Order: sequence, then structure tokens, then C-alpha cells
Amino acid sequence: MAGEQDLLDAVVMADERFHREGYREGYEEGSSLGMIEGRQHGTLHGAKVGSEIGCYRGFALAWRGLLHGRATERDSKKMKVLEALIGMIQKFPYDDPTYDRLHEDLDRIRGKFKQFCSLLNVQPDFKISTEGSGLSF
Repeated sequence: MAGEQDLLDAVVMADERFHREGYREGYEEGSSLGMIEGRQHGTLHGAKVGSEIGCYRGFALAWRGLLHGRATERDSKKMKVLEALIGMIQKFPYDDPTYDRLHEDLDRIRGKFKQFCSLLNVQPDFKISTEGSGLSF
């Protein structure tokens, strides 16, 4: 009888041990894969945001060059909005993904960009595709 009890205890203990080992191995594997997927996801979305901000910056700097030399009284509001847009882009935290207001600041830049385009009477269409990103009118 004692031998049967020891055998039963060994089976139960083995089951618990295998369960713990399986959980530990699964947790380690899942953590490793999660880090890899998270890094890939962050890289992809970071590149999209960087491309979008880069297009806004290039657009704004080109218009600054065009308007700067021949700005009239009528263009003063455009210049004011343009300078605000450039300032927002320059203050954007490119290298701090943990910045808690990143999405809010990005939305403000998008809004200021749309306001500037409205003053210029242009309809921008920013697209991100597999071929690359771009800004068209």
C-alpha cells in the first residue's frame, strides 16, 4: 500500500513539475517573440510618422523660401501660420518614443498643416504606401 501511495505521489508531482516547466518555457518563448514583434511594430510605425513629419517639414520649408522674399501684407497670415508650423515640427520629439503627448503633438502639427494648406487653397493628400510616402496636390 505504501508503494502504491509513493507511485501516485510521484505521478502527481511529475504532472505538476511538467506543468510548471511548460509554463516557464512558454512564458520565456512568448516574451522573446513579443519583444521581436514589438520592435518590428515600433520600427514600422516610427518610420511612418517620421516620413509624414518629413513631408510636412519639406513642404513648409519650401513655402518659406517662396514666400519669404516676396511676402506682401496679404501673405502675413500665411507667414505667421507657416512659422508656427515650422516651430511645431522643430520641437517634435523625434528621438523620444516614450513622450506622453506624442500623438497630441502630431495631431496639432497635422491641424496646422491643414490650416496652412487652406490658406494656400491647396488640397494635400498625404499617402503612405508600399512604394513609399508622398504628398500630392
